[in-house]
Amino acid sequence: MRYAWLAMAVAAVALAFAVARLAPWRDSDVAATNAPDIGGAFELVDHTGRAVTQADFAGDFMLVYFGFTSCPDICPTAMQAVAQALDDLGGKAARVRPVLITVDPERDTPAVLADYVANFHPRLVGLTGTPEQVAAAARAYKVYYAKVPSEEGDYVMDHSAILYLMGPDGRYIRHFTHGDGADEIAAALREAL
Repeated sequence: MRYAWLAMAVAAVALAFAVARLAPWRDSDVAATNAPDIGGAFELVDHTGRAVTQADFAGDFMLVYFGFTSCPDICPTAMQAVAQALDDLGGKAARVRPVLITVDPERDTPAVLADYVANFHPRLVGLTGTPEQVAAAARAYKVYYAKVPSEEGDYVMDHSAILYLMGPDGRYIRHFTHGDGADEIAAALREAL
């Protein structure tokens, strides 16, 4: 009986050690900095047709939004708020790179994105890719999106409406929701810069 308890205690300690060693949060930024594990590697194509990765944005603050060019209201409202916030920053905006990653790569080609981003701000970058590349980027940013068939036989995209502020090192700083306007975005950027 005495050895059974000892064996169980040793097994419990070994199990606790194994769980602590293998747990996904052990080395995560969440445990180390209390910040969500958002963002990461991606391979996409920008609105000029150039292949890009997250490394192409290193050193800049990024405002990352997942949307699509035929979005009737939420996406253009978010892009207008970003454009106004950048204009409010003046010269400091040179350190910020706003990025729209499409959730509709089927329709949002580089040419379509080029026309779209030109309507908002010269610093805005549109990104697309294969469906698999877009899905990988969305997973890295914990973004939901889905194709929803319409009654007319076409489709629309349902998606998260979150704008992420990422640091020059690619780490999450904070996010904005659909109700946050240009003033709040600009204030957060001034604080981060």
